Amino acid sequence: MANPQQEQITPSSFYFLDTLKKNNNREWFAKNKELFLKEQTVIEEFAEGLLQELNKHDVIETVSGKKSLYRVYRDVRFSNDKTPYKTHWSGSFRRATKFRRGGYYFHIEPGNNFIGGGFWNPNPADMKLIREDIAFDSRPLRAVLSDNNFVSSFQTLKGEQIKTAPKGFPADHEAIDLLRYKQFLLIRRFTDEEVLSVNFLDMASEGFKHMRPFFDYMSEVLTTDVNGLQL
Repeated sequence: MANPQQEQITPSSFYFLDTLKKNNNREWFAKNKELFLKEQTVIEEFAEGLLQELNKHDVIETVSGKKSLYRVYRDVRFSNDKTPYKTHWSGSFRRATKFRRGGYYFHIEPGNNFIGGGFWNPNPADMKLIREDIAFDSRPLRAVLSDNNFVSSFQTLKGEQIKTAPKGFPADHEAIDLLRYKQFLLIRRFTDEEVLSVNFLDMASEGFKHMRPFFDYMSEVLTTDVNGLQL
């Protein structure tokens, strides 16, 4: 079990990222590998605390905070930016079984801190199911999006939208505002001061908990047929 005192993000975690951003090269990183590992341990402890909190209200496939973290090394094969290292800490937690859709993500970076979740790039079959359900009756989804907990955490649904109506749906459909979404994302941002506070783990955990109604709605849409039977 994580030590509660080590679940707090420290100023040194931000300082390391700022310094790495100014020295984003392999020579500097090699000389400071021990410092990187020390700061990564802090993030692992924080992620472990998040995982323990998530498992209180959801069933998570990810087995440890350490396993949730993304590697610091950038994939530069198809990028014009050849700097080798990421300048943020991030990780994600996968929900267990194919019947629990959606996932949880955290991102820690000076001036750009947030937690997120949802559906970044739904495949065509999933998108078809989502749009058909919205077109049939948008009230269940609207109820989720207008809930006080949802609004207080995420304000509104986010993600890319098409400019016109999706193929097969009329432009004057009463739910065209929802049908235009290509992505279905929930994002809650935090200031640097909030991230460094003793309450950040609780705030992040609360945000994840407030994603659940949206995930439950999407899971039902994507894993059951019109009769409520599992696909």
